[in-house]
Amino acid sequence: MTSPQRLSFRAISLFFLMLPMTTPRAYSQSSDAAATPATSTAKSSSPSTKKILSKDFTLEGGKVWTDTGITLEPGQHVVVTAEGKLRYADAKSDNGPDGLTRSFKDLIRILPFNDAGRGAVIGKIGDPDIAQPFLLGAHKDIVSPIAGKLSLGINQSTSDTGDGSYKLKVEIYAADTNSAVGIMRQVSAIPGIDNDLFAKIPRRISDKEGNPGDMVNFLVLGDEEAMKKVFTTAGWVKVDANVEASILEGAIASLSKESYLTMPMSPLYLFGRPQDYGWAHAEPIKVVASRNHLRIWKAPFTANGQTLWVGAATHDIGFERDQRNNGLTHKIDPDIDLERDYVEKTLCSTGLVSEVTHFLPHSPLQEAKTATGGSFHSNGQVLVLKLAVPASSSSSSASLHTK
Repeated sequence: MTSPQRLSFRAISLFFLMLPMTTPRAYSQSSDAAATPATSTAKSSSPSTKKILSKDFTLEGGKVWTDTGITLEPGQHVVVTAEGKLRYADAKSDNGPDGLTRSFKDLIRILPFNDAGRGAVIGKIGDPDIAQPFLLGAHKDIVSPIAGKLSLGINQSTSDTGDGSYKLKVEIYAADTNSAVGIMRQVSAIPGIDNDLFAKIPRRISDKEGNPGDMVNFLVLGDEEAMKKVFTTAGWVKVDANVEASILEGAIASLSKESYLTMPMSPLYLFGRPQDYGWAHAEPIKVVASRNHLRIWKAPFTANGQTLWVGAATHDIGFERDQRNNGLTHKIDPDIDLERDYVEKTLCSTGLVSEVTHFLPHSPLQEAKTATGGSFHSNGQVLVLKLAVPASSSSSSASLHTK
């Protein structure tokens, strides 16, 4: 992070003092497609397309994730049916593939998928380190938005596993030619993204005093709702700029992953104003010292008639001394291209990106110091993502959805 991001220790102390006062919020599967696919209970129906594969798996209670060895293509249907029982040491009864009802104690557990109960059958598609888990439960028919490996798992931590196992049948059906799921393309260029455009975009963002900071390293083409949807679908959480307010709001709300992620992100400036949105991606607890985060601004001009969002992404890896005032600030990974690539992987995994490219502007920024005195380096390329436009005839998005 390249502007003063001195943590408000008074606010943080108050945050932890308030933890025993937090009250549990209801944990139910969100109706928002960005969070998880909607539940399908129609076991008698199946996709109308050709069945490609049928395979059985056993998920042992002592393991979280299982690699199926199945690589999916965009648009393919995945029908999963699960049965069996698990028993956790502190549970009052056995649970099935839909998992246990979440309780107050569950608020302090770190589960792969926070919106489902412990012990639920879950899945993910794509890079195992990047892909966002989703609920499968006892039965689910989903459509894969991307090409990638299918993993199956149990919604539990490695230190709190259950006794027992689940038996799963996985059926893969060919993609429906009329499916609204789009296929992302790697392209050499996107209309409107050129050096004339970059002549209007500052290479770096700055703090309030104008000290140059993080590098502008990604652009997003798409309207505001599409931009918000791709980030939330990819598991990014919106972060408030008001440090103390965000901490206290998170403390009062719950001990959820989102509460931790909304901790301090100070305002930085581009186009003469603070960021329009801040987004963070990390595991809870670790977020104070380490998280993937970014700021994004709506450009005061368009690119080939499309709304343009300009962003700067960095990865907090610890703390360091702010050389301007001897305060404490977040230390960023100096190889900022890794964070740019992380943004690309997470957003492209949603099925909501139609085109992706990298652009190298004239006189690219390749090495510099942050506003707080740290250094960073880059190959100078800027990631460009064009968001998919949902089919007007369908209310569903290109994200994971049920049949």
